[in-house]
This record gives sequence, structure tokens and C-alpha cells, in this order.
Amino acid sequence: MMFQDYKSRIKEIEGSQFPSNSYRQMVLQPAYDEAKKHFLRAMVHIHIAHLKMLEEQQLITENEAKQIGQAIAKLDLNYFEHRDYNPQFEDLFFRIENKLIELAGDVAGNLHIGRSRNDMGIAIYRMTLRKKLLTLMNELLALRSSLIVFAEEHIDTIMLGYTHTQQAQPTTFAHYLKAVIDQLTRDFKRMQAAFQTINQSSMGAAALTTTGFKINRERMKELLGFDGIIENAWDAVAGADYIAEAASVVQLAALNLGRTSQDFLQWATQEFNAFSLASPYVQVSSIMPQKRNPVSIEHTRSLLSSVVGDASTVLQMIHNTPFGDIVDTEDDMQPYLWRAVEKLRGIYKLFGSLVVTMDVNKEKLLKRAENSFANVTELADSLVRSENISFRQSHRIVSSCVKTLLESKKDSLQSLTWELANEKSIEVTGKPLKISKEQFYNALKPDFFVKVRTLKGGPAPATMRNSLFQAQAVSPLLEHWVKEKDEQIVQCEEQLQKFLEGWNKE
Repeated sequence: MMFQDYKSRIKEIEGSQFPSNSYRQMVLQPAYDEAKKHFLRAMVHIHIAHLKMLEEQQLITENEAKQIGQAIAKLDLNYFEHRDYNPQFEDLFFRIENKLIELAGDVAGNLHIGRSRNDMGIAIYRMTLRKKLLTLMNELLALRSSLIVFAEEHIDTIMLGYTHTQQAQPTTFAHYLKAVIDQLTRDFKRMQAAFQTINQSSMGAAALTTTGFKINRERMKELLGFDGIIENAWDAVAGADYIAEAASVVQLAALNLGRTSQDFLQWATQEFNAFSLASPYVQVSSIMPQKRNPVSIEHTRSLLSSVVGDASTVLQMIHNTPFGDIVDTEDDMQPYLWRAVEKLRGIYKLFGSLVVTMDVNKEKLLKRAENSFANVTELADSLVRSENISFRQSHRIVSSCVKTLLESKKDSLQSLTWELANEKSIEVTGKPLKISKEQFYNALKPDFFVKVRTLKGGPAPATMRNSLFQAQAVSPLLEHWVKEKDEQIVQCEEQLQKFLEGWNKE
């Protein structure tokens, strides 16, 4: 085929005017679908706020404001939410603007005085993301509260703690859960910081350099419920660190919970038998009647990995882009973060439910701890106190005992006797043990091990109760912060609606 023939064929397929068929299908249609789903109401709120500000600044007359306001009120948002992309209009913004001009006449074109799609688009992204982040934070707090209640039920549930995947020391299930709770609290605080970065107004930056019209940027911030203004106009339309910060926070939160889901998946095995999931969270095998597959935890782990991947895509799309207004940080990128946020929110809900409803095998966990050599750290500590020797000497005595038992194929702590320890003490220090047999065997009990670890952060029951109490005491403060931010946004939206109603009075 000759080049000119090939070129003509492409033109026939793609069309001769903007947008080409492939550009529409690959770029404009998906962007439009996302916009009508996520941006429509934020766009209308900006229209109302900007109109009110223009009226207050006397950049348009009261009559013009009323005409445009009435046109905004007539917009059928349900219609736009369900209409397909129309190549007659490049995007949702132009389609809405065209409708306003159709309803109010050319005067509606004045609604764009002192602004650009650039500063408006960034404001819409930020308004959309702040709501999604607050919803996520609410679900995080619900999971955190569930884990606190669950941990309170397991303050005395003794289990083995692991380091390097090996049995390390006895602790409690509550101690482990409190670590997860504290990690969630840090995730929340990082989301708080990200929210503060996100909730800044770009309005008034216009395309890049602000505008010669005497608009009021501070007023726009107030009307739209932002906490501050992005001062530099270039930064307002070019900065993408607000979404990069959010992506990083969401990614880290997913990584954190992913490590816990990995633990839980391992503990759900028949070999560990640490707990049994409730029936709604397990799936039977199509061929093996005995199976209770913990698919809810499997999907949790898998979906958390996809959250990490979506968040990473956001960071990669920002990487090495010019520091200016550019599509790389806009329509193509935003949906990845929204999906990550939404999936993480759903996972928080699922994980909280499956944890609270599980049955923990307390007896099995205790028996495993009682038979484990993991208790001998406390024996070493006890010998330091009773024998007046260095910890390193005590460590050698206990280590030698364990080595001897393992060489004799005795892999249970029940085989560790006072007599063996006394023999090793003479070998290491030249002196027999002073510790009584009662004290010796008590030091080998996991409940004693836990009981004496009363330092802040330890698993002792009283310590854990206080720690969980403190965590619960913080909950209302965290919940109030989210509620306050939610109410701030709702109040601004209600005020905007009142402005619209005022323009529509006869």
C-alpha cells in the first residue's frame, strides 16, 4: 500500500476533525466518564462560589448574577451524570458552560471572569480528594475502634511472639493488636497531614499568573471550605505534591495493614491454628470437603497490594514531569488514587469485621507457649537477680541448657530441669544455683513471663489495660477532627445552595 493511500485510510478511520476517534476513545471518553461521576457537583459549587464572589466584587451586576444563578439552578445534574461523551464538547466543563449560555444567554460567559480551567480543575481535584480522604479516615477509625474492643478481650490470651519468623518470647494477643492499633493511629495522623496539604485553594491563580480582575481569592477559599490559599499562582496550577503526598500516605497504610494480613493468613493455617474465622469469611473447596479457606484474608492481602500498585502509579506518573500545568498530573492520573482510596476503605471495613468475629484458640496458643523455649529469656533474667552474676554469664548457662536438650532430641521446655541448669551453672560460674526450684520453674511459665513485663509498652495485663484505655480515650478526639472537617464542607455547600436559592427568588 502506498503511503498516501495508507494516510487516507487512517483519516477515514480517525476522522478529519478534533477529536480523532482513537483520542476520543482512549482519552476523552474515559476522562469524561470519571468527571461526570466525581467532579460534577464540585464544579457546580465552584460556579456558585465564583459567581457570588464576582457579584460581591462588583465585577458583574446583581442582575447578571441573578441571570447566571438561575441558569445554574436549572442544570439537571442527573442528566449530565448519565449522558455519554459528546465530541461536540471537549470535556464536561465546556458542556456545562455551553448549557449555561443556552439557558442564560451570552451573559453566562462572564462566569469565567478571572479564572481558568487550570485553577478551577485543581480546585475540583482537591475538593474531590478531600472528601474521599475523610471517608477513608472514618473507616480507619472504625477499624481502630474494633481492634481496641477486640484487644480488650485478649489481654490474657497468651501467645508466642516471633522475630525473624522464629519463636522469640511469650506475649499476648492484645499486645500484638495494640501494635497494629498504634500503627493505624500513625496512618491516621499522616492522613491528617495530607488533608491539610490537599485542602488549599487554587482559585484565583487562573491559568498561571493570576488575573488583572480584582477578584477575592480569600473569599473563594471561605466559600469552598478550604483551610488556606496556595499563594503562588504557578505553584497553584503546577504543584502535584498534594496528590503525591496522599498517594504516599495511602500506599504506606496499605503496606502496614498488608503485613498484618500476612500474619493472619499464616496464623489461620491448621498448623498454627491460632484462630478460626466465622463462616461468612471462609470458602469451601469444590472437591475437598474438609477445607475452610480463609479467602477473606487472602483477598485482603491481594487487594492491599493493588492499593500499593495504584498509589505507585500516581507517583510514577508525576515522576520527571515538567513543573507546570500538564495533563500527566490530571485526568489520566487522578483515578488511580481514587481507586486506591476506595479499595483501602473497603478493606478496612472487611478486616475489622473478620477480626471481631473470629474465634481465637486460646488453649492452643497457651500450650504452644508453655512448650516453647521462648520462655527462657525470663529464666536468664531471673538468674541474674538470684545468682548475682552478669547477664552474659546467665545467658551462657541457659543457652547451654537449651543446646543440651536439643542435642538429646528434647524440644520441649518441660525437659528443662533445675538439675540441668545447676550443672551448667557450675560449668560456667563454678558455683551451684541459689535460686529455689519453685522460683526456677515459675520463671519458665509464660504467664509469669508476661506478668512481670509491666514497663510501658509491655504485655502485662495491667499495662495493657491502661494502654488500651489511653487508645480509647484518644478516639473521640480523632473522630471529632474528621467530623469537624466534614461539617465544614457540608456547611459551605449548604451556604452555596442558599445563594442559589436567593438568586432564584422572584
